[in-house]
Amino acid sequence: MFSKTLVLGAAAAVALSAGLAGTANAQSRDQIRVVGSSTVFPFTTAVAEAFGRGGKFKTPVVESTGTGGGMKLFCAGVGPAHPDLTNASRRIKKSEVEQCAANGVTQITELKVGFDGVVIANAKGGPAADFKLEHLWKALAKEVPVNGKMVANPYKKWSDVDPSLPNEEIELIGPPPTSGTRDSLNELVMEAGCHKVAEVKQIITDAKALSTACMSVREDGAYVEAGENDNLIVQKLTANPAAFGAFGYSFYDQNRDKLKTAKVNGVEVSPETVQAGKYPISRMLYVYAKNAHVGTIPGMREFLAEYTSERAMGDEGYLADKGLIPEPKAERDNVRSSVTNLTPLKM
Repeated sequence: MFSKTLVLGAAAAVALSAGLAGTANAQSRDQIRVVGSSTVFPFTTAVAEAFGRGGKFKTPVVESTGTGGGMKLFCAGVGPAHPDLTNASRRIKKSEVEQCAANGVTQITELKVGFDGVVIANAKGGPAADFKLEHLWKALAKEVPVNGKMVANPYKKWSDVDPSLPNEEIELIGPPPTSGTRDSLNELVMEAGCHKVAEVKQIITDAKALSTACMSVREDGAYVEAGENDNLIVQKLTANPAAFGAFGYSFYDQNRDKLKTAKVNGVEVSPETVQAGKYPISRMLYVYAKNAHVGTIPGMREFLAEYTSERAMGDEGYLADKGLIPEPKAERDNVRSSVTNLTPLKM
């Protein structure tokens, strides 16, 4: 009995020692960790590098996990084992806020980074195009109306959709379902384009069924998922000039020597048309911060200050050089104030 008690006591002491060491290691994380959107990744990476050059704090670790994947990691809990911030190429969903809250992530600050346009682009040697939203929907939808019925998409070439479009096989290389850019395509292209096709509403009268039909993408090879790496889309487009790709404006901006953009509803994508709301596939980009980590993870407040500074997100800031389309000055000032005060997100 005596020896057993000693053994148990020693085991408990070892376990306690290991536990304390583990806690100390967990609490000693001195490097900010960011996950999320591949579209926002280059902007946050640029801020992280500028922040690290300041010398006071370590350069934050930024991972490209996709918007959806980033939200899952961000909302999994509070503490050094979980990310401090997440990038997003669309606004956080109500369901994600609820998931965060269920795991103790109850105070979140929203940082509006700036505008982005989802471009439809192809290689410089490829055909020119002016797509209407309904053209894109008809080309990419799983089912389309034919003779009063919804049928499996029969269109093989863009010119089958509309004679004004290229006489080339339909191929659009784009993001997977986990991407915020895919969410933007669903909302701003698929849903918006579908609602412009009157026959669909005449055939499908149930609202839920209509929404599903509008956003269901064909699976016969016309839409090609390229993963979270937008650079891979650029490589595929240069290899096949007849194909088109969908990705954020910043990636086009960094690859102007290889790519050209199609018009959408007759509008060229540019910082001016996106900022003015004229380009139809425009969106806001975001970063979300975990307020509970401010004051616990070194440099959180200072990193957010760098991100919202004019030298970063201003009209002449280094993020504009990366392809970000800045918000107007008054809006940037509002964002800076909200982030400085760690104003909790309200949906």
